[in-house]
Parts: sequence; C-alpha cells; structure tokens
Amino acid sequence: MPKSIFIEDIMVRDVASATLPGSRDEVLKILKNKHISGVPVIKDSKVVGVVTRTNLLQNPEEEQLALLMTRDPITISSGSDLQTAARLLLEHRIRRLPVVDDGKLVGLVTVADIIGTIADMNIDIPIKDYVEKKVVAIYNETPLPVAARIMELAGVKAVPVLDSSLELVGIISDRDVIAASIIEDSVEMSDMSAGQDDDAWTWESMRDTMSIYYSVSRIKVPNLIGSDIMIREPITATYITSVSDCARKMKRNRIDQVPIINSNRKLQGLLRDHDLLKPLIEVE
Repeated sequence: MPKSIFIEDIMVRDVASATLPGSRDEVLKILKNKHISGVPVIKDSKVVGVVTRTNLLQNPEEEQLALLMTRDPITISSGSDLQTAARLLLEHRIRRLPVVDDGKLVGLVTVADIIGTIADMNIDIPIKDYVEKKVVAIYNETPLPVAARIMELAGVKAVPVLDSSLELVGIISDRDVIAASIIEDSVEMSDMSAGQDDDAWTWESMRDTMSIYYSVSRIKVPNLIGSDIMIREPITATYITSVSDCARKMKRNRIDQVPIINSNRKLQGLLRDHDLLKPLIEVE
C-alpha cells in the first residue's frame, strides 16, 4: 500500500471560510453560494473553529457565529501523510480537517478527498472486516413518520429498506424524508448541499441541492410509506468487493454509504465512507 501520499497532494486549496465576529446569515450565504456544508472559522488569521450545517440546525435561534461554531477544531499540516489524516478523522469522528501551516489556513481535507484517493490506490483487500453488521433497517411498508422517528432515535442518516422476503429493495436518507415533508408554519429556507453534514469536496458540490429548513418551526412528515420515497435499486456491494472498488462506487455515485448484500439480495450490513479509512491505518 503506497505511503507517499501527503495532504498537500489531495487537499482543497481554495477554501471558503467565515470570520469572527460573524452571524448565522453570513455563514448561510457562504454555504449556499459555495454548495458546501461547513467551513473553518478564522480570527486574526488563525483557525479558531469550524461551523457546519449541523451547528445551524441544532441551534436554530442562535445568531452569533462564535456561539454556533465548534471551537478548537482538530487540524493537520500539509506535510502530514494520508494515514495521519485517516487516523484523526476516525478517532474524532469528524469529516473535515483544516490544513494549517505556520498558524495559517492553507487548505482543507475531508473524508471524501481521502475516499477519492483510495479509489485510485488499488487496495484489493475485501471489505468484509470493515462492514457495520448492526444496521437499522425498515420494512418497505413502514409509515414514513415512523421511519423518520426510527432514524432520529437510532442517530442514523440513512436506512436500508427491506421487503417481506427480506430482500433489499431500497434506501431512505434524511434528505429523502425532508424532500417529501410538509412545512408547518413559516420557516426560513436555504439551498444547501443535499448530502450529510460532511464534505466540502467536489462531489458534494455536484449533488443536487434541496431546501433545508432551519428555523424553530417543524416539518410534518406525510403519511406515506417507505416505498413511496425510497431510492430504488441502490448501489450495493458484497463482502468480497475490494476496498478500492467500494471507494470508486462511492466516488462515482456521490454517495457515502453502500448496503452490503449476499447473492440472494439479503442485507448483510452497511459500509460507510468512514469505514473505508480503516485499512489505511492498519498497515503502517
């Protein structure tokens, strides 16, 4: 496995950022215009925080950037290697690392950047050992409000969908639920990336945008069933699919999770993009 890949080789150099003092509206404008889901926060030329779409959604009434952002973010230098970045992203369960040299922001590296690199590395290790086997799945006739509540309680952003034969027939993400929902009361809307709160990398900027609702008002999930809104024939893999092949599937289809099935289309588990970082740090 190659070890000569450094952060300066894969990082995004033209990085959007927010500056203290700042406001919610200023951040939203950046996220909307750049089609990204998070940015570093700068004060006196130093990175002092990161603000993401999740920060905005979790604090709908807060206006000050200083109170919205996550302080003291984990950073990396441009001279660090790929394995170091993968380890930091895994250990801290984060999706982006500001790249800082001599105290100044020089770039950004994300999970998606690394997945794109893995896709080109020809890592032929089977994915079996990296698949999450404890997966929350739903029946295709589950009422959508129940499915949305299951996702909320389980803390997941996507659920595979099974039929009465236990075959995988689709997948539902949080953005599918939001897109199908009815808006109650008056809410503010902003077109932001439809992906998870993850990456500022190219493929997320290419995703279709959708309306994200971020005020104190609620959305009303309609009385549909899972099969009404699920993505049919999702991209899948098997236990013997290689690490790089799965990375290519994610990159090519702009997705961050792949259901794992057997020859009878029975669900075996779920492979998330974070899981594909693990092979990088197992061989030093």
